[in-house]
Amino acid sequence: MSFMLDEIRQQPKVLERTLKQELRGVESLRKVLAARPPRFIVLAARGTSDNAAQFGRYLLEISTGIPVSLAAPSIFTLYDASVHFRDTLVVAISQSGESTDTNLVLDRARQQGALTIGITNEPESSLAKLAEHVILIRGGREKSVAATKTYTGQLLAMYLLAYALGAKIRLDDLRRLPSHAAAALKLESSLTELAPRYRFMRQTVVVGRGLNYSNAFEFALKMMETSYVVAERFSSADFLHGPIAMVEQGFPAFLFGAPGPTWPSNAEMLMRLRDIGAETTMITDRSLPAAQSAARNVIQIPAHLRHKGPLPEDLFTPIPYIIPAQLFAAALAVEKGLNPDQPRSLQKVTRTL
Repeated sequence: MSFMLDEIRQQPKVLERTLKQELRGVESLRKVLAARPPRFIVLAARGTSDNAAQFGRYLLEISTGIPVSLAAPSIFTLYDASVHFRDTLVVAISQSGESTDTNLVLDRARQQGALTIGITNEPESSLAKLAEHVILIRGGREKSVAATKTYTGQLLAMYLLAYALGAKIRLDDLRRLPSHAAAALKLESSLTELAPRYRFMRQTVVVGRGLNYSNAFEFALKMMETSYVVAERFSSADFLHGPIAMVEQGFPAFLFGAPGPTWPSNAEMLMRLRDIGAETTMITDRSLPAAQSAARNVIQIPAHLRHKGPLPEDLFTPIPYIIPAQLFAAALAVEKGLNPDQPRSLQKVTRTL
């Protein structure tokens, strides 16, 4: 068994442990942010962590109303620009905590007077020492080059940050996330059976929208780094604005079909793809029965994930939805005769400027 697969299976426990051990610190952070509310938020990250930041942008703007930007680290590392961070919260996200450029963004922001938070899996990392406040992913050492448990841990950290900023997120709902993750893991055997169908796949598209837009990036990244598939990623809106022209009969397309505000546009796009004759595979859950006839292959999480409350219905779908994608990527690599733990030209910690 690969490290990647083992770490995918660890995710329910990692989520549960992170919640239990970080909640007290998050409650303290909630008081700090109430006394010093930011007018603007900047998220700095690279790679998988940048995909988690993309999710954070949607979640934080939807749930708190605070504008959020994704940092461009080269503004600081290559152009040495001075950016005004007054009344800004700057959050750096890094699995290792040793990403040179994101750490520099955090350091510069703190010098300019920003309130800073680090999100990392490594409590002794440079990032943990640089940030004024830290939310730790309690994942234990991640051995696989392809990050899995730290990605879902970072998504959970984004929920905790939203809660700390005053979002109407119920802690009881967050406590259900480990069981939702466990439900998604039950699909492992069916995804292993699906992988041979895609053994010779060399290119594909992955589509998501809204809170699952980041998952489209993360799923595509996992296929690129472990199976060397050229995987383009789009929102369903952008996909219809041009890229759909490259799809022909039999072309593989993977989609995240969540309940709530994104479903009508995703359903429309699925119908277009079906008319073209594309090979569509959709990840969804039991709260969206209409999805059953929308795609050729339906990966249905055996749980009802529709959220009821003041926030969107698909609020808690991203963590359980990415797990089948991770399982498929790991199975596809093995089906192609590749080792997902040893992707060529990659190493666990990447330092860039």
